[in-house]
Amino acid sequence: MTTDVKASPRERLLEAAATLTYRDGVGIGVDALCKAAGVSKRSMYQLFESKDELLAASLKEHASAFVATLLPAADDDGSPRERILHVFDQVESQAGAPGFRGCRYLAVQIELKEEDHPASRVARQIKANLTAFFRSEAEQGGARDPDLLARQLSLVFDGASARAGIGVDNLTGLITPTVTTLLDAAGVR
Repeated sequence: MTTDVKASPRERLLEAAATLTYRDGVGIGVDALCKAAGVSKRSMYQLFESKDELLAASLKEHASAFVATLLPAADDDGSPRERILHVFDQVESQAGAPGFRGCRYLAVQIELKEEDHPASRVARQIKANLTAFFRSEAEQGGARDPDLLARQLSLVFDGASARAGIGVDNLTGLITPTVTTLLDAAGVR
């Protein structure tokens, strides 16, 4: 006999925030968040100081899933070049899925425009971690300038995510050749 464990109000709020902000943006109201989570406003404010704190917590909560869907496994023995290309293969694959709206962390930064907003700080850190991954792989792959290549790869990642997310570009046949050109020019093996 199995029993379904109902998610806690906190878990439901975090999930509602993730779903609604990805679909509708960070301007989603507290009423809509609470309604989607089946939680009263009073309960929300008992669990989180503010909607801003809820958004930040939701972004943190989903960071490991974001990383898991993009990055190769830590024990992946592919070359640095293959590991970098893996990230962009994942972006291309995700971009073809219904409901894809681009990188949630980039969207938060663009929408909020406030560096000190709690959710913006979380998003900036997640994006910095991705750039650090690119830099580490570029260095291991023998890139002439790993810092520059990491920044270039982040630029391609964000641009590809954004263009696919707003439906103006299909990444198929575009993103891998672009990244390959950058890797070749940087001397990455």
